[in-house]
Amino acid sequence: MHVMIVDDDPWIAGLLQQLVSNMRPSANIDCFGDISSALDAWKRQRYQLVLADWNLPDGSGLNLLRSIRQHDHSTPLIMITGRSDRESVMAARPLGINAYITKPFEIPKVRAYLDQLLPPAETDSAVATNEDDFLAYLGKLSGGDLDIPLLSGVKDRLKQASEGTPQDLRKLSEQWQQDPALCAYMISAANSPGYRAGGKPCTSLLDALKCLGERTSLNLAIGLALRQNCCGNDTMLDLLLQEHLNASEQLAERVTQLAKQCRIDPGPLHAAALLHRMGELSVLLQAQYWTTQGMTVDDNLLNQAMDHYARPFAIALKAQWGLPMLLRELIGAIYSLPKTQVHREQVLMRLAAALCNDEPAETIARLKSLAGVD
Repeated sequence: MHVMIVDDDPWIAGLLQQLVSNMRPSANIDCFGDISSALDAWKRQRYQLVLADWNLPDGSGLNLLRSIRQHDHSTPLIMITGRSDRESVMAARPLGINAYITKPFEIPKVRAYLDQLLPPAETDSAVATNEDDFLAYLGKLSGGDLDIPLLSGVKDRLKQASEGTPQDLRKLSEQWQQDPALCAYMISAANSPGYRAGGKPCTSLLDALKCLGERTSLNLAIGLALRQNCCGNDTMLDLLLQEHLNASEQLAERVTQLAKQCRIDPGPLHAAALLHRMGELSVLLQAQYWTTQGMTVDDNLLNQAMDHYARPFAIALKAQWGLPMLLRELIGAIYSLPKTQVHREQVLMRLAAALCNDEPAETIARLKSLAGVD
């Protein structure tokens, strides 16, 4: 089965793609950002479902759906729109559109539409891999293939939300405060061209959530949870993940205390602390995916993977997410201070790390003096 998604907002397109993939794992999904490329693809490929945004860079999505209907009267069409006025609905009515998805989405309703309009699920055979070498597999991954794992409790709650179980958004967002994956994902989305309204970039989860709004934040978080749906249960990997997550949370709590003591906004420092082990977390997530396919990763192989790929994965993720330079500098300061132009926030990051790692008393005393902390 082939599904077409046409939306120039990569975050919305990615969310829809993940919803379709989660419901029909065997589906081939093509995403386009404009009418022209979508029409070219339509001429070459038969699609079983088309989802198109109303507003596209080169015209209205109605024009795309109108072109499709001139030659095809049976393929289900879904219009994605922020419009609900009578005039807009009447303009689209002659095209025989099967469903309207109104932004911001309500995920359970979108899932209901998709379940109704997608062809029945095909029998899926086990995913085969030609790789028998975990390190070689990691070496072939690009930045777009990488992610860091959600906290298990957060992921479970988000999956429940995707299925229509009522959730308290305020409590959900409180849970997110210690989740590195959501912190990075929301900051990245809020700083992307489709959502950033100018001014300084978002450098904290709170700022990102305010920029995106509750519904969009929840939808993007659900999409991330669904993307990590295939993670298996491996006790060793789970323990290692928890160890790195605990270290990130401990550092975040410590640097937040120091920032408040110094009357400095703790948001960016807290975010940097949560993300300082993103490379290690990304390797462990890939190890989970690997074991889900029936492969094995022993201690020695995992240690080699960490040594070879934790740092390059972290660099790739920072670029993929467009992580603001301020956060990159704060993360770097956890390991060492720059030789010139040292800012107080950087010293606090380094001090928090020294305290968490029980570094020598003289090192801590020097950093406290440099930071102006008693």
